[in-house]
Amino acid sequence: KRALDIEEKILTSNHPSLAISYSNIGNVYDHIGEHTTALSSHEKALEICKKTLSSKHPLLAMSYNNIGSVYGNMGDYKTALTYYKNSIEIEQEILPSNHPDLATSYNNIGLVYDNLDEYTEALVSHQKALEIYEKSLPSNHPNLANSYNNIGLAHQKTQEYSKALVFYQKALEIRQKTLPSNHADLIVCYANISKLYEIMGEYSRALSYYEQFVQARDKKDPSDHSTPTDAYINIDRITDRKEETLETHLPSKSIRIINKEKLHGKLPCRSTLRKKSIILKKEVVIFNCK
Repeated sequence: KRALDIEEKILTSNHPSLAISYSNIGNVYDHIGEHTTALSSHEKALEICKKTLSSKHPLLAMSYNNIGSVYGNMGDYKTALTYYKNSIEIEQEILPSNHPDLATSYNNIGLVYDNLDEYTEALVSHQKALEIYEKSLPSNHPNLANSYNNIGLAHQKTQEYSKALVFYQKALEIRQKTLPSNHADLIVCYANISKLYEIMGEYSRALSYYEQFVQARDKKDPSDHSTPTDAYINIDRITDRKEETLETHLPSKSIRIINKEKLHGKLPCRSTLRKKSIILKKEVVIFNCK
């Protein structure tokens, strides 16, 4: 804000540097959950970009992306999708086809489709993101793990459980190699795989991953609430179902029917990517005073 106050005094009202400051302020407000204030800052940035920059300028694409992110955080996914699409239309024209920022945009669009329950469209976008990441990033890059996780989610929601498991395992493999044992993203992997095995009726494996989930979660800072809770997995339900399944194989006991009720609770945890270039650094100009 101090930088913006100075710039507003020395720059013209539509100077692109002001748009960068408004974007930076908007990103901070969005990060601390003040989405309405964030949106106001980003809209000011967009207005300047539209007036002063070409229709294919990367800062304009970034401005659309930032507004899409805020709307997504506010739960207005249809509006978020509109802004994300405006952003990617520009990027498709100005970036190389395998640029990581393009993959990030596909990922963000995929996440919006996830939240709109349009999982087929989500899968298409996530696969485009993955194709770029596999060509442009190291094999253990965190964005690659995030992409695998998100594709696993889309397959799970379309009931393609075997495919979902393959991608969840790929995400887990990268995170086990690159992250601390108590990292939130690693804990999410254990939770997602445990939940998936429960849905598939493989309760012993579900319990195994639940145990890894608990071990990793218990190493975390107690003040960090960013990971799934026990309610997400519901260990009692898994244990009961495992016991019921075992009883069907015991000749001395009557066969009990397991009710396959719809599983409630949170969706599998998704990984949302933010572009590294959202917060733009400005060139520092030093004036020599005589």
